[in-house]
Amino acid sequence: MSISPDSAAVFGYHRYMIALHGNRGPEALGWRDTESQIIRFDALAHMADLNGHSLLDAGCGHGDLRSYLHRLYPDIIYYGMEQIPELIDEATRRYQDWEATVFIRGDFMINAMPVADYVMASGSLNYYNADPDFIFKAITRLYEHCRKGLAFNLLSHIIPNGLLAAYNPDVIMEHCRQLCPQVVLKNDYSNEDFTVFMYR
Repeated sequence: MSISPDSAAVFGYHRYMIALHGNRGPEALGWRDTESQIIRFDALAHMADLNGHSLLDAGCGHGDLRSYLHRLYPDIIYYGMEQIPELIDEATRRYQDWEATVFIRGDFMINAMPVADYVMASGSLNYYNADPDFIFKAITRLYEHCRKGLAFNLLSHIIPNGLLAAYNPDVIMEHCRQLCPQVVLKNDYSNEDFTVFMYR
């Protein structure tokens, strides 16, 4: 199956980072360090009490959100979806013995994925796409796969490098309000990042 030039750039970037840093740490996923990843996880985790609910992690990478949420909400059913084989293979290796944990190889924009109570996307919507409406299509698709709510983070400021994209929170919020009545913006944890909660 052929992939778009945008997807090819993302695949190439992560494979380069794996070659540079190995496939175990957050650098392979494009994070500066573990702290920058955890700050975003912490913001997402405050969406709701997730115990007793199912959660879809769209673009799950190594599945690090699974272990982070387990400390706070041990009673969740977790689905992680990732299109890059090297990343999801590592996620499966780490969590293959965990109960209520399923990994799905595929692109959440085009492949079938489960409907879950909550959907989260951490970092996976930050890549540049030639389609100017891509971010709106992605938010809409992910929202369609949640029963109770969607949480995602986006960059608000970047150093232009052709790979990442930054967004105006006001524009994103306007789109989200067209989809659901209750939308919350969380922008008090980072100078370069914001999180959106969409509740059904």
